[in-house]
Amino acid sequence: MSTTNGRRLVGRDDELRSLFEYLNEVDSKGRAIGLFGEPGVGKSALQAEVVEHARSAGFTVLTARGSQSETRLPFAGLHQLLRPLLPRVDRLPAVQRDALFACFAMSDSIEIQPFFTSLAVLELLADAAGDRPVLVCLDDLHWMDQPSIDVLAFVSRRIASERVIVLCTSRPESLPFADAHTIEWTELEGIDEAASAALLDARAPHLVSTVRDRVLREARGNPLALIEFAGALESGRYTWSESDEDLPMTTRLERTFATQAEHLAPAVRAVLTVAAVDDGDDLGDVLAAAGILFGSPVDLVMAQPAFERGLLTMLGERYRITHPLVGSALRQGMPPGTRLQAHAALARVLTGHPDRATWHRASSVSGRDEHIAAELERAAENAQRRGAVASAAAWLERAAALSPDPQTQAARLLSAAELGFQLGRFRQVEQIKAQVSGMTLRHRDQSRLAGLEGVFHDGSTGEPAEVRHLVGLARHATGAQDVDLAMQLLVGAARRVWWRDPGATVRNEIVRAAQQVGLPAHDPRLLAIYALSQSDEHAPVVIDQLARWPADAGGRPDAAGLLGIAAFCTGDFRHAVAFLSTPVQELRAQGRMSLLAEALAIRAWAEIYLGVFDAARSADEAMRLADETGQSLWASTARIAVALIDAVRGGPDTRHDLLSEAEHVALRTPNAASSLLAGVQLTRGIIELGAGRHERAYGELRRVFAPADPAFQRVQQVWTLSYLADAAVRANHRAEARSVLTSIEEIAGACPSTGSVIALEYSRAVLADRASAESLFQAAIAGAAGELPWHRARIELAHGSWLRRQRRVVDSRGPLRAARATFDAVGARTWAQRADRELRATGERGWQPTSSPRELLSPQETQIAELAAQGLSNREIGQRLFLSHRTVSSHLYRMFPKLGIASRNQLAAALADHGGQSAPRPPSVG
Repeated sequence: MSTTNGRRLVGRDDELRSLFEYLNEVDSKGRAIGLFGEPGVGKSALQAEVVEHARSAGFTVLTARGSQSETRLPFAGLHQLLRPLLPRVDRLPAVQRDALFACFAMSDSIEIQPFFTSLAVLELLADAAGDRPVLVCLDDLHWMDQPSIDVLAFVSRRIASERVIVLCTSRPESLPFADAHTIEWTELEGIDEAASAALLDARAPHLVSTVRDRVLREARGNPLALIEFAGALESGRYTWSESDEDLPMTTRLERTFATQAEHLAPAVRAVLTVAAVDDGDDLGDVLAAAGILFGSPVDLVMAQPAFERGLLTMLGERYRITHPLVGSALRQGMPPGTRLQAHAALARVLTGHPDRATWHRASSVSGRDEHIAAELERAAENAQRRGAVASAAAWLERAAALSPDPQTQAARLLSAAELGFQLGRFRQVEQIKAQVSGMTLRHRDQSRLAGLEGVFHDGSTGEPAEVRHLVGLARHATGAQDVDLAMQLLVGAARRVWWRDPGATVRNEIVRAAQQVGLPAHDPRLLAIYALSQSDEHAPVVIDQLARWPADAGGRPDAAGLLGIAAFCTGDFRHAVAFLSTPVQELRAQGRMSLLAEALAIRAWAEIYLGVFDAARSADEAMRLADETGQSLWASTARIAVALIDAVRGGPDTRHDLLSEAEHVALRTPNAASSLLAGVQLTRGIIELGAGRHERAYGELRRVFAPADPAFQRVQQVWTLSYLADAAVRANHRAEARSVLTSIEEIAGACPSTGSVIALEYSRAVLADRASAESLFQAAIAGAAGELPWHRARIELAHGSWLRRQRRVVDSRGPLRAARATFDAVGARTWAQRADRELRATGERGWQPTSSPRELLSPQETQIAELAAQGLSNREIGQRLFLSHRTVSSHLYRMFPKLGIASRNQLAAALADHGGQSAPRPPSVG
């Protein structure tokens, strides 16, 4: 079925030239390329030509091909791809090696850590590329198993610095890597008329002119159609009817292949029948199962006509169906009973592969069967332990379809949906929810279904009625003594409150329901619910209880994460940074990237509110990980953080694109995510303040305080207050801002958190009348902001500006100089320039901002440099940041000239010499 003419493909010179050029550039850039197009258009043939060229150019070539029958076999495609590299596995760090062996069932371990598996594959490829460039060829990617696809997507996003080219082929209707960050897809269309004629004449030179013209017209440039139509018509095996003209190309090709199998002997057809439903590549298994189907043993000699007709082919010791359309033609032509018998025969043969045997046994029954459904559920549990979540979800759905009891069926479907959420499969989860919502559910499963509402948006889509429903289910779980389910539901309800406030009544219902569970006052879940629900009454309780916990939450990372959320939402930012550092370390070690992205994003904002703008590293990493794991809300949260930091450091025209992207996500979320919009408005206000556009700054910031505005966020307005006060003084809105200050004081209460105290003390001073301003400025400098450089400098700038406006020019210079020096030291260049403009207005001249080569480093380069300065090896750094060791090496090589050094031994001194701001040390919480 080759479409080659000589050594080169007919009509594909342009495509080959482009692909060969990518191979030629591999030393300067790795990349992932995809070809998609209709069946038979020549994707695999083009890929084969590239493989031949790569081998002649000295590449290591690794190949794998997806199979429709293998889509539920976890890591089958990955194992196929990596077979030649398995001797190198011993070079990997132990955690990566163990993860890879576990997913291939090559060790005693059944627990898989998916991201360490992914990192192991990246390291294997990078290691091989150190010897020779590597070409990874993935044919029929759309039929590869999902765990393999997930790993290969991870790798494809990280090969820019490696001598690795990934070349994929796929059907257009189901591109596995649809986002532009993973792969560059190119549509492969049919060859032109001249090339079609040349190919047809070379392969079927004796066609009569009428048939030749018909083939050219109907094939429409599809190379496989040109060859197969011509061969079938010339041999008389296939007769073309007028109705065929209206059929899709795929259907016509399938008919062509089906006719080739119809006239074969029964034993050969038995082999083809089994091969069409087989999920492996062992010809011995197929022959054994075919013997059961045929009624007597079948050997390779008897099966030979299937190979002679080009329906099956051998690759070394493995067999495969020659083209996917052959398999689909065979399956479509099978009577239902024959298909069931073929699956049953394979189930009998595959005694050494229990999971595969279970799947075929399940496919061999047409009715419901609880025994087989339970087997599938156990197989799904095994698959999940191996990290094959996608396979586990598929098996649970099949188990549900076989379940005789409707309530058990619903429970299994919900389990599949919960796994679908972990995989980020929005459409699958919505389909299951729609199906289950019309079924009779056990009460616990009703709660599970409710918990799936809005999960892809962290609950930000919740209406008040939806939140109340969760609270009601939680109360029922409490009555049934199911404490964990009750708290899970209430935490979910409280998260919805954070993104969009449903009102005080609903917030209070959540709090009362949580109290009724009867947990001790220090329970992290209870504290998180109080804080997320924005309970003014319980804020002092949360702050008091947080102070009683050690920073690592007693060695409980999950508890530390909840405590970090509670601390953040109450404005206790120092404790938030301390608590969230523990789960960040644990999640990074475990490779749990989804939760890591959330923890990093929250920690970045806690640091920003403290005025620590080294948070750019956390925010940048959170943005990349959230994008990769499909968490649009957390990716947007991180984008806003990156934009705010850039605005403080860079200037007024920095990163508007990030703000626009985040705002778009917030506005397309049902009911709008007010927390995101509040962050966008804060950042825009800070941009305008830095540029001296005070009226515009006030307009941007005022939206956060207007209850009818989508950007209104009840808690975040407290932390935005000081910037509003800044803008109000210069834009002549002092009276209105004082009214806002009064309302915020009522929200903060008698025991405000650090974040609230900083905002209130600053705003009182800035908005004060002439008689009380001086004492309030002194109180603010001596208060909570005094230990935080950014906030102290802001007070000094405001104080110096006020003194200058009071014509106390000499007195103003001291605080203005201090503010300018601090802003310059922490890298807040825009604000240092603001302070300098004030000083120039007093007659002082001659200052120049300091510049640091460190500023030339990206957030990721800064992370790598600091870890290297601490003495970590490239492999250890790569493992922490989910990069290959060679990518780390490339980053270090590029950053040395920026820092003016020649080796990593000079890094620590260079980073110290070039300054940089560290997060303030959190107080002891032990």
